[in-house]
Amino acid sequence: METVARASSPRGELVLRRRDDGHLELRANGVFVMDTLEHTSERALADHALELADCDSLRVLVGGLGLGFTLGAVLADPRVVRCTVAEIEPDLVGWLRDGTVPHGPALLADSRVDVQIGDVADVLRAAATAYDVVLLDVDNGPDYLVHDTNAALYAEPALVTAQAALAPGGSLVIWSAARASELEHALREVFGNAEEQSYDVPGHGRVGQYFVYAARR
Repeated sequence: METVARASSPRGELVLRRRDDGHLELRANGVFVMDTLEHTSERALADHALELADCDSLRVLVGGLGLGFTLGAVLADPRVVRCTVAEIEPDLVGWLRDGTVPHGPALLADSRVDVQIGDVADVLRAAATAYDVVLLDVDNGPDYLVHDTNAALYAEPALVTAQAALAPGGSLVIWSAARASELEHALREVFGNAEEQSYDVPGHGRVGQYFVYAARR
């Protein structure tokens, strides 16, 4: 295992490693976040959200840059005119910009992309019916947090803020590594609707499922 890049921030340590199979792996404080081997569900997060959108000109917010796979799927839709990416770790953005993550420079050079270094919760609070789609992929789900402070993102007050950031008919879509019944319930309480979609994931040394939760304003 080769350490490709390492950074420290107030939230702890971020490490990008190249495994023996050649794939890159991202860890935050020792917790696996994602890799370049299996990214089916990250792409599915974007695909599912965009399927729900029924307008010809889409403004999208992606919460969590990760290794860029969700962003890549968003940019593949020609209806997307603007994609704001909220990423709290500036070093991660730097690794994609400078090619440490090889497919990163092309993604971030897209003229539709606006990267905002900061907490996605702050970006949402600053918005007012600004987005047609909001995608949250900042943790391994509400039950497997990368940072404990992220728990608030999945509670009703933050979901109300996310709802307010959506244009009428807009959708909030959230990725989770495990079934999250409490999140689905909270979405129903705030939006009056919610749906769960599961995806088989034959990777990461196991066969299992990841989940996507969606609600529409």
